[in-house]
Amino acid sequence: MDTAGTYYDGTPLNTPMDLNEAIIKRPLPIMRSFTANLLAYAMGRRIEYFDQPTVRKIVKEAGANDYRMSSFILGVVRSGPFQMMQVPTSVAEMNEGA
Repeated sequence: MDTAGTYYDGTPLNTPMDLNEAIIKRPLPIMRSFTANLLAYAMGRRIEYFDQPTVRKIVKEAGANDYRMSSFILGVVRSGPFQMMQVPTSVAEMNEGA
């Protein structure tokens, strides 16, 4: 089994430690992906292009707080898209979203 690979930026990955170092060296892509998925889950919809500024803002603020989980959660809860989303008011509306 060949376990060697290459990170998206060309960094060779031969061991799990190489992967760990590559992620630590460039955490933004993983943090943005995590944040986008967390925001999508919280809002119950896919993330669209217009949500990207919110994702970047949450990641930036979480980075200033050592990427603590509470920073991501508070960032999502305090975000405009999350606060402005509408909750379905009837069973018919809930079924339309499914």
